[in-house]
Amino acid sequence: MRKEKFIVNHYYHIYNRGSRKAEIVRDTADKWRFMQALRFFNDSHSSAHILRQAGFLSLSLSAPGADRHREAESVFDLGWPPNWPDRDPLVKILCYSLIPNHFHLLLKEISESGISKFMHKLGMGYANFFNLKYHEVGSIFQGPYKAKLIKEETYLKYLTAYIQVINVLELYPGGFERALENFSEAMEFLNKYSFSSHPDYAGLRSSLIVDKDILGEFFPNADAYRKFVLETIVSRDFNKILGDLTLE
Repeated sequence: MRKEKFIVNHYYHIYNRGSRKAEIVRDTADKWRFMQALRFFNDSHSSAHILRQAGFLSLSLSAPGADRHREAESVFDLGWPPNWPDRDPLVKILCYSLIPNHFHLLLKEISESGISKFMHKLGMGYANFFNLKYHEVGSIFQGPYKAKLIKEETYLKYLTAYIQVINVLELYPGGFERALENFSEAMEFLNKYSFSSHPDYAGLRSSLIVDKDILGEFFPNADAYRKFVLETIVSRDFNKILGDLTLE
């Protein structure tokens, strides 16, 4: 049982990583499955088995060469299934990133216990999928997810850049420091990475997962967002604002 009590209309940085730093996604199908979980578990009516009922689970478990377009469509283009109750979100997902061995979410509590319910379904539902696919048992995460209340708007703004830009650029060949040396190429790498919300803010797509909420005020258009990202990376101001963000 978690000790903290989430407060309605407040923002939280939620994150976790794989048990013993192991990967929580091993292939592209796993990544799309996690993205589907972000979208479809964020609903008061859904259960941890809803993707199985919708047929998405069998698709993700299928052999290489399955219909990856449908997986992406279910996250970015496909409307709410007509046979489901009207969508009733538990939280607002402002931004996110999924890395092979961990994830980051920036969430807003919009209903009593919304974050707790959403994270319970996300953790249990994805772990069930992972264990079924790879014939494993037990938790795939390193204990309960971590949650940090965000109290200042400046911190919130820079945390956005950390989650969906700096965190993803650690995947660039050679890591973040090499990305700074090859900035144009690194930005292209970032733009093409489907498993963070950066493309939504950069004007490259319109996700069915993200609700920009206050970030839409910070970044009213793609140019404003891209300018902030550039200034943040070059100046390294995020180090001063955020301090040492770790997953410990």
